[in-house]
Amino acid sequence: MPDDTPADRPPKIPESVLVVIHDPAWRVLVMERAANPGFWQSVTGSKDFVGEDPRDTAVREVAEETGIVVGSPAVPAEALQDWGMENVYEIYPVWRHRYAPGVTHNTEHVFGLCVPEGTPVTLAPREHTRHDWLPWREAADRCFSPSNAAAILQLPRFLA
Repeated sequence: MPDDTPADRPPKIPESVLVVIHDPAWRVLVMERAANPGFWQSVTGSKDFVGEDPRDTAVREVAEETGIVVGSPAVPAEALQDWGMENVYEIYPVWRHRYAPGVTHNTEHVFGLCVPEGTPVTLAPREHTRHDWLPWREAADRCFSPSNAAAILQLPRFLA
């Protein structure tokens, strides 16, 4: 997998968010990584600073990666739900150089975001090249990350 991180960035904080964006019909937004064609995912992103609240990270990352503004009239703040799930996983070796020496694991906070059907998506071209709205099971199957797929499969639990 090619790397998509500039060398002059400070080390990433090994704490991130995963946001499963879906509509009321349980169609899930997935995006193809620009640097890794064929690798599809939900919105993800690391904290910008140690004290950043995961919810704030989620709001920022959703806006940066999709153009969807949480807290707007179309997508009220309460549409972003903290699912109370944390995934701790080993960082893929190809991406470990982004972190401080010796960091091998990341903690990921999982959120769900329900948006109206037909919500427009504006991708960040440096991060993603294509997007698709898929039925939730198909979206899970398309994701390269096991934790991303597992989170999407939890959608019925949080919408029941």
